[in-house]
Amino acid sequence: MGTETDWVYRVFEPHGSEGWRPYGSDPERWRGSITADDSSEGPQYAVALVVTDLMSEWKMRGLPQARHVRVLLWHDEEGDMADADIIVEVRPKIHAG
Repeated sequence: MGTETDWVYRVFEPHGSEGWRPYGSDPERWRGSITADDSSEGPQYAVALVVTDLMSEWKMRGLPQARHVRVLLWHDEEGDMADADIIVEVRPKIHAG
């Protein structure tokens, strides 16, 4: 109890046949770290904070829907996509209700 874990995150966007590239016009804005309680919910909580921040920015900019992005989360330090502890993919709505 009382221990914490550092999580490093980065957000990527699709880039055609080249795969994925860092998200946005300021990629460093979507790269950082989060310290969370060392529990089974730590990584889920950390990635939820990043997704919430993304959605808040999209809403603030008046974008009608989410952008297609991937949020990657690593324990302690950034690595390859294949080494991520969690990958969450956010996709815009394909069909309007």
